Order: sequence, then C-alpha cells, then structure tokens
Amino acid sequence: QVQLVESGGGLVQPGGSLRLSCSASAFTLSTYTMSWYRQAPGKERELVAIINSGWGRTTYADSMKGRCTISRDNAKNTVYLQMNSLKPEDTAVYLCNARSRWYEYWGQGTQVTVAS
Repeated sequence: QVQLVESGGGLVQPGGSLRLSCSASAFTLSTYTMSWYRQAPGKERELVAIINSGWGRTTYADSMKGRCTISRDNAKNTVYLQMNSLKPEDTAVYLCNARSRWYEYWGQGTQVTVAS
C-alpha cells in the first residue's frame, strides 16, 4: 500500500528547531520529486521546500529560505525537513508530497506549533 507518513512535529519555543521526517512505503521516493508544504488555519497551503529526483536539487520558499534544509536518505526511503530559528508564524500542519510524471501522493501531515 502506497503511503507517506510524516513525523517529528510538536510544540517548540520561538527560535527553536525541529526535524520533520516523511517515510515512504510501497514506492521509491528517490524517483519522485519530494516536497514539504504547510497549511495554517484559515490560510492556503504553502510550498516550503522541494528536492528533485535524481541529483536532488533543492528549492525553498522565501519565507523559510536560510532557516530550513530539505534532504533525502535513499537507504531509509525518507525525506527530512530540518527547520531552525522557528517563528510563531511557522505554526501549521506540515505535509509531505511525492510527485512523479504519473502519480502524486500526500501524507496526513504533522502539526508544528511555535509558541512560548
């Protein structure tokens, strides 16, 4: 069964860090473009970071540039999002997306709350 499962969210103080994980089942995520999105209450879903298949070129949203790093561990079939210097406005559900020429999959999301 094809599945994306996110983990690593939680409550963190402003200025703190979190590492989110997205583990894939039943497909090889290195052959997919993998992305992290986020959605805050009452707001549209926003792209945070992308890592392309193959060479793994990365792209970041301006709102997170310099504060996060997307990476991929092919052996573990897992994508990560390391987030640093977190701000209250980063509070959202973070979702993992896998996209190829033919298929697209979404995870259920993991909640990140930045508050003191």
